[in-house]
Amino acid sequence: MAKKKQYEYVAREQKYRKRLKDRNGKMVALYGDTPRELEYKISDFLEAQAQKDEEANNPMAEDYAQEWLELHCASLSFGSRKDYQSVLDNYIKPHLEDLRLAEVRPADIKRIIGSVASKSESVHNKTYMLLKRIFTTAFDEGVIPTNPCPQMHNGGKEPAKKVSLTDEQVDTLLKAVKGTRVYVFCMIGLYAGLRQEEILGLKWDCVILDVTPRIIVNRALRHEHNRPVISETLKSPAARRVIPIPSLLADCLREERDKSTSEFVIANTSGGPLSGSQARKLWMYVKRRTVGDRTYYRYVDGEKTLHAVDATLGADAKRGKFKYTIDFDVTSHMLRHTYISNLLLAGVDIKTVQYLAGHEKSKTTLDIYAHLTYNKPEQILPKVRDAFPTPSLPTGRRDGNS
Repeated sequence: MAKKKQYEYVAREQKYRKRLKDRNGKMVALYGDTPRELEYKISDFLEAQAQKDEEANNPMAEDYAQEWLELHCASLSFGSRKDYQSVLDNYIKPHLEDLRLAEVRPADIKRIIGSVASKSESVHNKTYMLLKRIFTTAFDEGVIPTNPCPQMHNGGKEPAKKVSLTDEQVDTLLKAVKGTRVYVFCMIGLYAGLRQEEILGLKWDCVILDVTPRIIVNRALRHEHNRPVISETLKSPAARRVIPIPSLLADCLREERDKSTSEFVIANTSGGPLSGSQARKLWMYVKRRTVGDRTYYRYVDGEKTLHAVDATLGADAKRGKFKYTIDFDVTSHMLRHTYISNLLLAGVDIKTVQYLAGHEKSKTTLDIYAHLTYNKPEQILPKVRDAFPTPSLPTGRRDGNS
């Protein structure tokens, strides 16, 4: 006959009690009005502890991946962490939902890699790199019995060549936006090469307009749920730099500074930094002056109505006092590409260009922009001839039979 379980009876509580250790070694008191009720609570407690043990020993794959990123990438630059977090959120986590770490199989990894095959080479390789490092760490720590990451070949689309603006396009762009709020933004991008976040975070205390005009880059503006956040953490340590600026930009900034009432070079109407939506609207001054068919919505008598615009080169805009004069594609980042390209085309040495661009490695500068400087045979030919001079014939030697 089975021995009946005995539980402590606490008269003050008028309940039966059982003390048990949880998975952390802490004593936990369970109570029940009757021995049977207490047995149910003990059973639920032990089941919950077993579940927690399973979760600790075999966590959810997406939770482990996020914890890995926060632990192993904390020392990376802001830009790298942001890139890795984006890859994790957009291309890895969606495929790991409801999977525990030990349940992930090589087929799951291949499915994730296959989903980014049409993306850029950079996204493809970062996705595989993160998967490989996450699951290798889990395997090395004994969290999973085998590593599901197979060897993968490089993939993804070849990155598109960086496009810069021609001198004629720069002239067209600046004339088109002269007098608008985006003009100074374009001037800084074209003639100082700052990144968008660096331009929007630029304050007048970092614009030096003395005998040696220069811009000190030590702040960036980023957005959290549309809210502007000024940070002194730049994309990388190399992004912190001092950039000498040409006289045409210095003159532009002097004029802007004289009429500015804000500490920011690019400010909203209240003098503060631009929000995310305000930053997007800033570039609309360029888009509205660009030729091409497009549609937009307007509210007429409270009803949302679709309108079409046929922006023909040279025509007057129906809304606003300007003409459609920009007949080429232009993005805010192309301003920076144009600045770097012009430095290289002017013969500025690669280490100087690397510093002015704020690249951590000269390899980055070369890999991205080499095609802009090394695809001009007429410029390279003199160097080739210097390397392989025509040999002179020996004295007394003549062509033909001797």
